[in-house]
Amino acid sequence: MTTTKSGTTDAYTLILEAIDVGIYRPGDRLVESELAERFGVSRTPVREALQRLETQSLLSRDGRSLIVASLDHNQMAELYVVRGALEGLAARLAARHATAEEVRVLREMVEMDNELADNPAALSRANRRFHKQIHLASHNRYLVQQLDLVHRSMALMATTSLAVEGRGPIAQAEHDQIVRMIEARDEAGADEALRTHISVAFMTRLKQEAAEREAEEQEKQY
Repeated sequence: MTTTKSGTTDAYTLILEAIDVGIYRPGDRLVESELAERFGVSRTPVREALQRLETQSLLSRDGRSLIVASLDHNQMAELYVVRGALEGLAARLAARHATAEEVRVLREMVEMDNELADNPAALSRANRRFHKQIHLASHNRYLVQQLDLVHRSMALMATTSLAVEGRGPIAQAEHDQIVRMIEARDEAGADEALRTHISVAFMTRLKQEAAEREAEEQEKQY
């Protein structure tokens, strides 16, 4: 019984991480036998993991197949509203509760990540680590759990806003401001800085989406 539960948990985590890092993208079909072979686990825990991911709306049905879900415009907008509120709260609580060591780690992350400003893929991974560190520094386990769910759903977006030209350095400057507010123990300032950061990321995605629609329309004309 313990082995099955462990196997299911491992299969779930492995598939989730593969979606998160872009091995499986929105629209990709997930095949039970292929996943079992890739991750070196039996098909039963893979099947149970896929059912769990479907329940969480991270996978959707395409006929009899399960595919990685994608977010439409409204879903994306709703997700950013929730993310902004929760991330802002995390920054506010981090300014209040973070230890001196946690604050130093955040500062070091910003300084190291500045070197990745022109590498969207690496910066995207670093960005996830940075935000996770703020979540943990909030010292609120329930908030961390909710933010984990939000960030899983963020993986359902086909591209990262950090891939937009010029966004990397701007995002890093925003990270710097967030950490400055946390260092100063300015709770309201940290909340506002992180909400602004999420708002700018959302606007960047909206512009990205508009450009993609325009490109599609132009292709239809030829």
